[in-house]
Amino acid sequence: MRDAAAHDNLRSDDNATAGSGTDNEQRRRRGRPRGNNSNTRERILAAARELFARNGVERTSVRAVAAAADVDSALVHHYFGTKQQLFAAAIELPIDPKQVLGHMRKTPVEELGFTLPSTLLPLWDSELGAGLIATLRSVFEGGDASLARSFLQEVVAAEVGSLVDNPPGTGAIRAQFVASQLLGVVMARYIVQIEPFASMPAEDIARAIAPNLQRYLTEELEFPQAS
Repeated sequence: MRDAAAHDNLRSDDNATAGSGTDNEQRRRRGRPRGNNSNTRERILAAARELFARNGVERTSVRAVAAAADVDSALVHHYFGTKQQLFAAAIELPIDPKQVLGHMRKTPVEELGFTLPSTLLPLWDSELGAGLIATLRSVFEGGDASLARSFLQEVVAAEVGSLVDNPPGTGAIRAQFVASQLLGVVMARYIVQIEPFASMPAEDIARAIAPNLQRYLTEELEFPQAS
């Protein structure tokens, strides 16, 4: 009888250990990975791209990305930091876009027309800008425009538009006019590579387009105010 009881206790302990092992395994799968970290990172990026493209930046949470990638939210933060940094990685930006655009808040509004292109052009010209150019090239060639649209509407327009919303309700369309001209620069300089425009110094281009950008940003424009 004693042997049978001992055997039952042993089986009970084994089952508890097995259950504990299963729980630990589930936690391991959703926590920091033991195995191939690059596969986990790519899985997170794939989930992020899909959700950002479908829902936009504002309506996509880190928790939703983590759930889609079957990992813990802490793991997303471990690899990518903030949601904006995750978005930057998803569209292959070299740095958090709000770090690039954030200092615009310290720039006098009347200088934004030059500050914007003089900040962005050197970045695009550098090796760091290659990922963004590749993303935009794929859009121009018929690829999915959702991520690029999210970047322009929810990052660029949100950051710049809030600074030039005068009269109220015009900030977003002002920023979109600016974005349309900057996209034209990207097309001519990096995609089609029209010479001599493609080889001009970045500062020369910035100075040439600054007056028009400034007009979009701060001067009175004849279009209906956004509702």
